[in-house]
Amino acid sequence: MIANKILLQRKYARIVKLFAENNHISYEEALNLFYNSKTFELISNGIADMHCLSDEYLAEELTIECFPSK
Repeated sequence: MIANKILLQRKYARIVKLFAENNHISYEEALNLFYNSKTFELISNGIADMHCLSDEYLAEELTIECFPSK
């Protein structure tokens, strides 16, 4: 299922904000990492309805993907 594009953009913003705060990185760096991640690809393509998962969960998945040693 593909989500509404406007709702997805708002979700992306919330995920990036949480990701930046949780990892003490700049919003710009977080945005770059997010848009170049497998997590973003899965969400934007509607794979496994990932857009239905919580922002916190997706921010944590992004952390695991980008910083596997944390």
